Amino acid sequence: MTTVTATGTATRAPSVGTARTRVEGVAKVTGAARYAGEIPFTDLAHGWLALSTVARGRISALDTDAVLAMPGVLAVLDHRNALRLNTDFAGLLGMRPDPTCAVFQHDRVPHLGWPVALVVAETSEQAREAAESLVVHYEPEPHTTDFTAKTPDAYALDGVMPALTEKGDIEAELAASAVVVDAEYTTPEEHHNPMEPHAATAVWDEGRLEVVDSNQGATWVGGDLAGLFSLDPAAVRVRSEHVGGGFGSKGVRAHQVAAAMAARVVGRPVRVVMTRRQMFTLAGHRSPTVQRIRLGADTEGRLRALEHRALSHTSTVYEFVEPSAGVARVMYDADAHRTENRVVRLDVPSPTFMRAPGEAPGSFALESALDELAVACGLDPIELRLRNDAERGPVSGLPFAGRRLADCFREGARRFGWADRDPRPGTRRDGRWLLGTGTAAASFQAGAAPSTATATAHPDGTFTVRIAAADIGTGARTALTLVAADALGVAPERVRVRIGDSAFGPAMIAGGSMGTRSWSWAVTIAAEELRERLALGADIPAEGITVRSDTTAAIGALAAAERHSFGAQFAEVAVDTGTGEVRVRRMLGIFAAGRIINPLTARNQFLGGMTWGISMALHEEALRDRASGGLVGADLAGYHVATHADVPRIEADWIEDPDPDDPVGIKGIGEIGIVGAAAAVANAVWHATGARHRDLPISPDRVLTAGAPDA
Repeated sequence: MTTVTATGTATRAPSVGTARTRVEGVAKVTGAARYAGEIPFTDLAHGWLALSTVARGRISALDTDAVLAMPGVLAVLDHRNALRLNTDFAGLLGMRPDPTCAVFQHDRVPHLGWPVALVVAETSEQAREAAESLVVHYEPEPHTTDFTAKTPDAYALDGVMPALTEKGDIEAELAASAVVVDAEYTTPEEHHNPMEPHAATAVWDEGRLEVVDSNQGATWVGGDLAGLFSLDPAAVRVRSEHVGGGFGSKGVRAHQVAAAMAARVVGRPVRVVMTRRQMFTLAGHRSPTVQRIRLGADTEGRLRALEHRALSHTSTVYEFVEPSAGVARVMYDADAHRTENRVVRLDVPSPTFMRAPGEAPGSFALESALDELAVACGLDPIELRLRNDAERGPVSGLPFAGRRLADCFREGARRFGWADRDPRPGTRRDGRWLLGTGTAAASFQAGAAPSTATATAHPDGTFTVRIAAADIGTGARTALTLVAADALGVAPERVRVRIGDSAFGPAMIAGGSMGTRSWSWAVTIAAEELRERLALGADIPAEGITVRSDTTAAIGALAAAERHSFGAQFAEVAVDTGTGEVRVRRMLGIFAAGRIINPLTARNQFLGGMTWGISMALHEEALRDRASGGLVGADLAGYHVATHADVPRIEADWIEDPDPDDPVGIKGIGEIGIVGAAAAVANAVWHATGARHRDLPISPDRVLTAGAPDA
């Protein structure tokens, strides 16, 4: 046994706040880190999904006999022989699972690319050839995939927030306003496209299900699989150690459920991996939006009326709302304030959470409208925002747990050189290029969810922390190592953090910018209690001393407040009105996002979000073919995103903003980087050309056809 009497914190500098390379970095670059589709299993079989080729209708027949006779084929699962699943349960955030994941339960086809069968074979090549040879007969029905603002079937829908909020008389305040902006903004359908495809391997052992997966929360996936298969949650284990990106798409999907079904049928492990094209259909997407903003202001630019109405689409099998109007509930107050999120059902796949759901498209509309109001009022865009900086929640009336938005704008303006800006559009040139600068505000919620963690002290002086967290590329594993080291009072090299296993107990998912905050809270409590025990001179047995934490009570005791990260985005663009080309020359983001755990990976997250904002502004657009109901160019060749050549100079930094109610001071940074970025680029394009673009992306054809300049 080893007796530990102190942990040495008196002479140690804090680990939190210092730049650290990823603890798993060497394993990843050398290939030692294995992803879900690479982990070996004995006697592994492979499944391949066959998807519908019609956008709406019924399956009348499947010719499976010929497929079953093909080399290596073990089984074909479809609605006639698949296990019956339970969908009557509440999953994450109290939401029912997307019925798309409850595969092969009926003969209905609600959209193109709906899973109609799974072919299981000895090799993935055999499974794919057989799946592509499967003949499915349909009874097609008329379908509708057109998304427009004038649909008569739209309705208000609560999602993660109420559909409607309102106070005051909008019409009366607009009528009394000296300046009014009334404009419509649109954003297209967008897709996540993480580098690592969705992959899952399932194996059954005496009624217990184990799944090795690529996901954003082992607790989430394990809980939903338990519900779907009517199992005790303790009978399901989900492991997901390394994840190559998620952005909201890696929850419970068809491939995990299909793999579990097939593994039970064939009595051996079964792996199902989505192709890139299948990911465009089965992994969710961001709905297109149509947003109407009405702003009314007095002669000083102070808002009297703010109305933000947003419309998005959802599928016919599952209701999901893109809550774009929610951003207005946080950013700016007015005497009359109204926001509403509405949806329309179409014959399309189910949308889902995508990085900064609601805030990303919502900030484009709201921050573009604020820019238009500033022009109409003859005010600098930053000055207009500062005059309307809310002191309390515009809708909730609650105090802000920190709101340093004005400081972000002042610091950003200083570093960007905003004071030298000529406010007149179309006045700066660099040869054939028109130059312009724009800005926008950013915000994202800073929530926390209950989580559990364990901390173990070993006789050799090392420590192991276990928590069902997910590192989807954000550097969460490294951040938790630094947090644990400080709480224990030891060097990070003495701490090993194990994550991605539902057996470690319930924990928050990697989503909503709440992951690291929620996990750090649980890790801190466990580590501090363990440290106290060790300080009393506890003997450490061979199996170690373990302390378990649960933050449910602590988080439930938080006082009601508006908790958010804030930021200010700045962009400079060059526009060639002869070719329609838009180039972002430089971007700057200044953020107030709580205590920064690891500056190295934090900056990476901010820059990644801002780069995605460039993609959103200039490139990303998924188009649907009206005749087939399917996407045009559902691959990385046809779906354009920003590359290194599109991002010559991009900077992100932050100001001090620790959350006093959080034991580490964290707020969250994963999503705020994209919020406001597209609006800053769009506002810069207006400043360069004098033409206002209210529809994304700002593609060359739209620049060429923008018409006469307007304000």
